[in-house]
Amino acid sequence: MDLRTFFFLAASIVTFSYTAAHAQQVEIIAGGTGFPNTAGEQKWFVFRDSVNAAVGDDINLKMLIYGELGPEENLVSGIRRGRIHYANWSGAVTATVLPEMAMIYAPFLFDTYEEADFILDNYLFTAYSQLLAERNVHLVAWDEIGFNEVYGKFPILVPLDARDRRWRISSSESARLFAEAINVDVIPLGYTDIVSALQTNLIEAGENAITMYARTGISSEASHLTITDHSFATSIIVSKKSWFDGLAPPIRKALDEAWVDISIGREWTRAEWLSDLSKAESMGFAVYRISQAQRDLWRKATADVPQRMINTIGGNSQAIYELVLEAKLEFAARNGSP
Repeated sequence: MDLRTFFFLAASIVTFSYTAAHAQQVEIIAGGTGFPNTAGEQKWFVFRDSVNAAVGDDINLKMLIYGELGPEENLVSGIRRGRIHYANWSGAVTATVLPEMAMIYAPFLFDTYEEADFILDNYLFTAYSQLLAERNVHLVAWDEIGFNEVYGKFPILVPLDARDRRWRISSSESARLFAEAINVDVIPLGYTDIVSALQTNLIEAGENAITMYARTGISSEASHLTITDHSFATSIIVSKKSWFDGLAPPIRKALDEAWVDISIGREWTRAEWLSDLSKAESMGFAVYRISQAQRDLWRKATADVPQRMINTIGGNSQAIYELVLEAKLEFAARNGSP
């Protein structure tokens, strides 16, 4: 074999090896509805960097985390149809796949962040992982959002202030039943449509966590925020279970371990909304901290919502609710509460 033939064959082998290696790369499309310069964006960056560091040569990771794929309802259908591989779903939209997820949003189910953290991590993660797996969804992690508050184009301090007002609700059954309990005009609407709906007066008020309110344009259009802490909102990080199970073990391991640790993620999110509250005036919105008597009016108005949710949702909703009540007792005992 002459040298010219040798080098031609060697080059061909290198080219084939390179092409074959890249042809075997796994494409992973990650979808979200986040905003720049937020804790949510920061978490996605940690995920991206961790995955690329661990298995970057074996994957082609595409980050579409700013709503490029449309509202989060699109992220649900994308995961289920295999068009998206990794996504952030709010608990509310997850309820369209697993109705029992709405139980987390039952009004006044959790009293404090500490209690919510304990119950979510030690009781509900395993329960929801199993229920979602039955629907071919792999639950990777919680993603902190925080307690829902009430926003409006005008101050809403007690339920009577919202009566007959045009109130945006998400697709979750919990949102609908909460809104009906406070006697508002219910307007179902996707999250990404809230700002334009406020601008056109299609809606006047609604509920969201501070991190989903202050920096997203909602606060500019509905500049009155009431701290009710009436229901706890969370997102989840998911993939399609059958797709995930079919990946090579190193890629599965990298994906499962890439999302920021929940304690750190919570710290980032809570620091963000605390900062936003402290800068509310400069950001253009007013914050109302209600009295215990006013909060009791919200609690009283929505007292029957958890049972109505159980009756409406069915399935394992009663078991989930009872699990939360059991967990609340354990949390109280651990913290010396009567």
